[in-house]
Amino acid sequence: MDYAPADPRTSRTTGATTTGATTGPMSAAAGAEPQLMSLKILVAGGFGVGKTTLVGSLSEIPPLRTEQEMTELSIGVDDVSATPDKVTTTVAMDFGRITVDEQLILYLFGTPGQDRFWFMWDELAQGAVGAVVLVDLRRIDSCFPAIDFFEDRGLPFAVAVNHFPGTPAVPTDRVRGALAVRPDCPVVVVDARDPVSSLTALVALVEHALVRTPS
Repeated sequence: MDYAPADPRTSRTTGATTTGATTGPMSAAAGAEPQLMSLKILVAGGFGVGKTTLVGSLSEIPPLRTEQEMTELSIGVDDVSATPDKVTTTVAMDFGRITVDEQLILYLFGTPGQDRFWFMWDELAQGAVGAVVLVDLRRIDSCFPAIDFFEDRGLPFAVAVNHFPGTPAVPTDRVRGALAVRPDCPVVVVDARDPVSSLTALVALVEHALVRTPS
């Protein structure tokens, strides 16, 4: 894998790494091959909100997962009231890859959702261009820690409302108001099981991050 995390001192502006001998966006030599650029994107949110599902639906490679079976020790600690069929949980991260074209590769890192694993978030955030924060409207408060984390670090993020079966449709303006996010923060509705739907969240995030990148 050619990906190497960007310098954390600059990752909040570009979050991009390149390979090749040239240093500019394109080689000055006629006919030179374009550089390969890789972007690191985090997929965050509360416990059981669909992070592993979204990474798996988008990844062109078999996703790396660090899921473990939930045991009786999680009773009273992990809230499964909205996801009673959930029997595993991510304990480190999920990882996937998307090749956009010959010049751009996206690397997806899904964060663990439980607060006892939040110590890993700073490491995962290094070199990231931004994050997709998944939201379950049945327990909207579970996404607040992720939003606070990225706002505190100045890392661009997009909100993706994961539409679970049986949940009512809510206008994105109402979601934005309930989350109290910035007016320019993208808010989209996705089905994490559907790669086409999930891709809209990544597109919204990348466009948002590019707008915030100084010229």
